[in-house]
Order: sequence, then structure tokens, then C-alpha cells
Amino acid sequence: MTKTFLPSVKEVETTRNWHHIDATGQTLGRLATKIAVLLMGKHKKTYTPHMDCGDFVVVTNAGKIKLTGNKMEQKVYFSHSGYAKGAKETPVKRVLENNPTRVLELAVKRMLDENKLRAPRMKRLRLFAGEEHAFTNRMGK
Repeated sequence: MTKTFLPSVKEVETTRNWHHIDATGQTLGRLATKIAVLLMGKHKKTYTPHMDCGDFVVVTNAGKIKLTGNKMEQKVYFSHSGYAKGAKETPVKRVLENNPTRVLELAVKRMLDENKLRAPRMKRLRLFAGEEHAFTNRMGK
């Protein structure tokens, strides 16, 4: 007879690891799935869907990600204010120029489930457009 193992909240909090990912030349969607898996904790054997058991993720060079095909010209982000004629379409090229980390942040956010765990998971994601970041001491470097 097997028993279901549920990790305690204290155990989950103390076993969080830090992961560093260099985004230079990596494809947007493939990188976002790797990050989402680390944030959810699906790579751990103690993964539990209703608990937030993921790790911290630090991504550097987020501005150097790669989009395949014609996505740089054709992909747009759509938002609506709720008012009549309040639709806005922003090309991905302009978003990358203004805020390079926003594209990767949106991709990861939209890969996570839309529930109460998404906000705390996104707080553990640190994105940097360049090489410099303040978390080197946490990752054992």
C-alpha cells in the first residue's frame, strides 16, 4: 500500500533553489517553458499542484532573446481599456526596444495557470536586460 506524500510548507520554503539562466540567443517560447517549469516546481519529485513549491529564477540578457520566423514583424500584443475604441495593438519589436524584459515576462506569465499561485510564482522571477544583476551571492558564485 502506498501513501501520498505531501511536503510541509516549511519544508517547501527551506528547499527553494536559485537558478541562473542566460537568455542570449535562446528562443522565446522554449525559454519561457523552462522558466515556467522551474517556477512551478515540476522538476522536483515533491511537486504538488496545489502548493507553491517552485524555485527562484534569475534571467540575464533577456533583451537578447530570439524570435523565430516573422514574429518580429507580425507578432502584436493586444490590450483593451474597456471603453469604445479602446483597443491597442503593440508590435513585439516596439516592446523589445522600450522594455526588453517585458516580452519574456508576458510569455512566462501566460504559461502559468491563472490562479492564486501565479502572483507568488511571478515574484520569484527576476529578469534583467543585461549581464549585471544583484543576485550573484545567492547562487553561490
